[in-house]
Amino acid sequence: MNTKIKVLCVDDHPLLREGIASVIQDEPDIVLVAEATSGEEAIERFRLHRPDVTLMDLQMPGMNGIDTITAIRSEFSGARFIILTTYQGDVQALRALKAGASGYLLKDMLRKDLLDTIRTVHAGGRIIPSVIAAGLAEHMGDDELSPREIDVLQKVAAGNSNKRIADQLAISDATVKGHMKSILSKLGANDRTHAVTIALTRGIIDG
Repeated sequence: MNTKIKVLCVDDHPLLREGIASVIQDEPDIVLVAEATSGEEAIERFRLHRPDVTLMDLQMPGMNGIDTITAIRSEFSGARFIILTTYQGDVQALRALKAGASGYLLKDMLRKDLLDTIRTVHAGGRIIPSVIAAGLAEHMGDDELSPREIDVLQKVAAGNSNKRIADQLAISDATVKGHMKSILSKLGANDRTHAVTIALTRGIIDG
């Protein structure tokens, strides 16, 4: 091939970046043009190198992967992204796909599936692992939590009582109770602890 697929790798773990570099290095049609360790750095590297495909970690200190994709695509609407994550939560996956990701790879699938995924996404295709697709399908008709409900649940996960949450959000105890009732209903949870467990598993809130 005359033109290689240019790849940018964004991940804050050096061992993972080294692993990706080693998988790509001998490929005749793919070249790793740059690496970044944060969302802010990824935006700079993207502007400089204009990669064809960007491998993007979801969980990074500071700017997360989804916000980084949104920022880059606001400047470069044709940018193509593959999400790299250890996380199988359907809500995280949906957010990433809505932000513009074309591929989704669990990190334990990298050695086996990375190269084919890069080539498919570069060609305009989309790759979603079956375990992620199944989670998306399972919850497709669910009511989404509102931003305020997510905020309340995140504070519950941090160990706060209803009264403390009410104080922190400048709302009444009754309003917090109302939010919790709605959260339990939407998630099909038995109690607060169950709701937090479901929300962490699905990627609704961060651990």
